[in-house]
Amino acid sequence: MNRLPFITYDVFTTERFAGNPLAIVLGAEDLTAAAMQKIASEFNLSETIFVCPPDNPTHTARVRIFTPTFEMSFAGHPTIGCAIHLARSRFGQDADIDTVLVLEENVGPVRCVVRLSPGAPAFAAFDSPKLSENLGPAPTDALVAQALGLQSSQIGFDHHRASRFSAGAPFMYVPVENLDALALCRPSHEIETLLDGAIGIVAYARLPKDSPHAFRVRMFAPGAGVPEDPATGSAAAAMAGVLVQFDGLSDGAHQMPLEQGVEMGRPSLIALDVQVRDGRLSGCRIGGHAVPVASGEILL
Repeated sequence: MNRLPFITYDVFTTERFAGNPLAIVLGAEDLTAAAMQKIASEFNLSETIFVCPPDNPTHTARVRIFTPTFEMSFAGHPTIGCAIHLARSRFGQDADIDTVLVLEENVGPVRCVVRLSPGAPAFAAFDSPKLSENLGPAPTDALVAQALGLQSSQIGFDHHRASRFSAGAPFMYVPVENLDALALCRPSHEIETLLDGAIGIVAYARLPKDSPHAFRVRMFAPGAGVPEDPATGSAAAAMAGVLVQFDGLSDGAHQMPLEQGVEMGRPSLIALDVQVRDGRLSGCRIGGHAVPVASGEILL
C-alpha cells in the first residue's frame, strides 16, 4: 500500500479554525488527474492543491489545484497556503526570513513572496498572474436579486453595478446596498443559470469609512461543490478590475483589504493591493497569513 503525505492549513487567517481550509498533497507526481480529482472530492474542501517537481528547475514546484468537482487553472488560497508550507519546509519553523518562490500553475508561473517570523503566523503574497479583465455585461438587477434571495432595490451602491471579471478565474460580481443585505443573501438554484461560465457569484458591500477594511464579500459556487467559500483569493484578484471601473481609483497604489467568511463563522482577511496607471489597472497583489492545522497520509 502506497502512502502519500498531506497537511492542511487555514488560509487568510492568523488563527486555526478560521479562514479557508486547504489540503496540500505532497509528492503527487505519480497521480493521474482522475486520482487527484477523487482525492479532492474526498477532502471536500473548496480546493486541494497537489505538489509535484517543477518543469523548470529554477522554479519551486509544479502544482495542480482541484475543487471537489473540477480542476482550476489558478486559485488564491491554495497559492498562499502552499507557498507558506514549502517555505516553512525549506527554512524551518523558527526561520526569520523573506523568500521568493515560483509555483507553476496551469495559468502560468506565479511568483510568491513569503515572510517567516519566529513565533508568528507566516505571511505570503503573490502578483496576480493575469490582470483583471471585464468579461462583458452581467444579468439584470432583477435576475441577480432573485438568484440571491434579495429585492432588486438591494442591488447596487454608489456607481457599482453587477459585472463579470476574470484574473485567470471568472466570477460574477454583485454589489449589495449594505451589510444587512449581504447577510440576507440566500442563493437559489437559479445561480447556475446566470453564471455563463463564471465559477461563482461574489456579493459584496462597502464597509464603513472607520473600518480597517474596504469591503466585505461572500462567494457562492454551488456548481463547483462550494455552497459558500470562506475566502477566495482568485475572486479578490479579479475584484481589482471591479474597483478600478466603478470606484474610479486614481493613479498610484491602493490598499483595499477584503473581509470574507464572516457570516460563515470563519472570518478571513485578504490583503488586496491595486496599482493604477493612466487610469487603468496596472498591477494587483494578493496576500494573507496561513497556519498549519493537521497532517497525515493518504492510503493508495
